[in-house]
Amino acid sequence: MASDHSGDGRGDRRPLLLVLAANTVSIAGNSLTLLAVPWFVLETTDSAARAGLVAFCATLPVIVAAVAGGPVIDRLGRRRTSLASDALCAVAIAAIPLLHLAGLLRLWQLCALMAVTGLLHAPGETARQVLVPALAERAGTPLSRAASFYDGASRGARMLGAALGGVLIALLGPPSVLLLDAATFAVSALLIAAGLRGLPAAAPRKGASPASARAYRAELREGYAFLLRHRLLLAIVLMIMVTNGLDQGFSSVLLPVHAERHLGGSVQLGLVTALFGGGALAGALLYGAVGDRFPRRTVFAVSFLLCGLPRFAVAAFVPGVPPLAVTMAVSGVAAGMLNPILTTVTYEAVPDELRSRVTGAITAGVWAVMPLGGLVAGGLVEGAGMTAAFLVMGGAYFLATLSPLVFPAWRGMDARDTAGGISSAAGFRPSAAPSEPSSRP
Repeated sequence: MASDHSGDGRGDRRPLLLVLAANTVSIAGNSLTLLAVPWFVLETTDSAARAGLVAFCATLPVIVAAVAGGPVIDRLGRRRTSLASDALCAVAIAAIPLLHLAGLLRLWQLCALMAVTGLLHAPGETARQVLVPALAERAGTPLSRAASFYDGASRGARMLGAALGGVLIALLGPPSVLLLDAATFAVSALLIAAGLRGLPAAAPRKGASPASARAYRAELREGYAFLLRHRLLLAIVLMIMVTNGLDQGFSSVLLPVHAERHLGGSVQLGLVTALFGGGALAGALLYGAVGDRFPRRTVFAVSFLLCGLPRFAVAAFVPGVPPLAVTMAVSGVAAGMLNPILTTVTYEAVPDELRSRVTGAITAGVWAVMPLGGLVAGGLVEGAGMTAAFLVMGGAYFLATLSPLVFPAWRGMDARDTAGGISSAAGFRPSAAPSEPSSRP
């Protein structure tokens, strides 16, 4: 990788640390919204189907943004994209509680505002993510370690946000929690503004052809062509496409409804979600410390099996908070090992000049089924009951996680020299979090 900073910049950890801090604040706010929005819908409508509808409206625009956003990020610049994304999302999120307090909020308005947030946040998150290799190089930090730090910060923030969210919803109510989430967008924007000033990798791409519909289509096509030429990359995207949809149903509908009806309320919901996040933080740090000693494919396959079906099965059959809490913590440890593997493999394979476009294509792929997850979960709960909903979605999750053990294309995951061209046997990389959606809703 070509250096993007002067020689005296090596060892400068400030940009990496500030981006990690911005991401931590952003993900913590995301956790607040993940709890507050479905709880708000359930509290005001008592309808799992409507909670699923809001989740659908929040996630569908993310796919649209991911499909078309890569070339926009390159032309606008990663710093400007992240700043604009955070600022506009802060306004959209803040509008929800303000309209509610004024007595003007309707379901269609809530759906529209969540859709706007989904449309705008994806380019900003992609812009920050694709900067990690340049920031790691500038800091003099190994890429695998930087990727683990980035994911570990996200996991820790998710744990903290979930724990605080459950308590804050009980104490203050969902509208106040959403105002707090809007503030996290503003803080993230300030940190990015300070951390990425003057960083060449965050600036608009030089040498881009004049803006036109034809040039835009060519750049967009380039990212998708790279993705489609790699069998491993496609296998990963297809698998995570399925599991992300099922996770969306679990987190946005099944778990909140289960907490409201059987676990005792929002505090218990925050507790089990925080334990999953805490376990995931431990798993990410553990992989960062010793993960390179083990085959990636083996760790990935075992971890995915552990973080999937057990959560659904325990929620379906074992009453009470403690069994689910323990299961969520163990599943979280397994989940925490997934993203560092995926992120490292991706960064090794995709050239920097294509990274925004390829990441956008991959994000579009792994989010493709997520809008349906909430709708399906809400329909299953109302049509077949909680137990059946957990079993159907958990069984589908288990079948999806068998993929790395069954299909030969996954053997390429252990190839460490991925930068040297395109292989017919292996391609590399997905970026979105598999076991729990990493993007803001």
